[in-house]
Amino acid sequence: MKNMKRSHFSGLIKKTGLAVIASTFLLAAPIAQADGHVKPAVVYDTAGKNDKSFNEAVFNGITRFMNDTGIAVTELEPTNEAMMEQSLKKFAQRGYSPVVAVGFTMANAVAAAAAEYPDTQFTIIDGVVDAPNVQNVIYKEHEGSFLVGVMAAMASNSGTVGFVGGMDIPLISRFECGYKQGVAHADSSMNVLAQMTGSTPAAWGNPTKGGEITRSQVENGADVVYAAAGGTGIGVYQTAADMGVLAIGVDSNQNYMQPGTMLTSMYKKVGLAAYNSFAAAVAGNWEAGFSVNGVGAAMDEYNADLVSADMLAAVDAARAAIISGDIVVHDYMSDNSCPL
Repeated sequence: MKNMKRSHFSGLIKKTGLAVIASTFLLAAPIAQADGHVKPAVVYDTAGKNDKSFNEAVFNGITRFMNDTGIAVTELEPTNEAMMEQSLKKFAQRGYSPVVAVGFTMANAVAAAAAEYPDTQFTIIDGVVDAPNVQNVIYKEHEGSFLVGVMAAMASNSGTVGFVGGMDIPLISRFECGYKQGVAHADSSMNVLAQMTGSTPAAWGNPTKGGEITRSQVENGADVVYAAAGGTGIGVYQTAADMGVLAIGVDSNQNYMQPGTMLTSMYKKVGLAAYNSFAAAVAGNWEAGFSVNGVGAAMDEYNADLVSADMLAAVDAARAAIISGDIVVHDYMSDNSCPL
């Protein structure tokens, strides 16, 4: 791989996030709790809290909240989409608040529950529900994917990199498009192989299929593969390690999963979002509305040997240019296109 020398800055970046893009908050009026009592709950998506990705990051944030405060958080792992709405309403009926819903697939369920229980505080992570008692936590995945695309292009020797998406929906195309733009920014001659895992929620939990797609991409020249596929990414990372190429994780810092072959992870601090929702309720300042949160590329002891000083400098420069507006990363979800 290119740039395999240990960065001179690696000692400074261990256990930190590289290139976090700034966060902004647009919040509506606060909703007062009737009696000041906080009874938090969380409903994961169907991938479950042990998916090694998005849901598990939320679980880790909730665990930290419980350890810090001594307040118990009631959890539920639905096995199908119908259970999502039932679970949210059941929690609201029993006086739980705030209730955190994990993932964009929860949007319809949150909308229904929020309408039926207007005095309950709901937080949806990675989704949007326009309701006066819903806190929406969203991310700029395309910008984070741009950053790891820059890294992928600089790490590649073959001139070809890969992308494995989960469910074939606009949100995941947003990751793909941002990644492709980052790759092209670093080297316009690069080739990007991209494939989605499926068209149903099962696409988030199919490591075998993820491994098969990765093998095909590697056999076709890819030597860095970025997964935006939830639990399916486990198969991507394992196959990349087995075949001697690099992988890029998603949603949380997954560098530890295959040390030495994980170039980085495009993380979103979804665990912090859950933590902050509950903490705000405890402090009495929980607010509905929108929080647009930053994203970044993870650096730690597991990938420090893979990232050169030049790569760090290039990503930091791209981050600064995105913040200043000198680089505008096209958002696939704005028009369902990906101009390059």
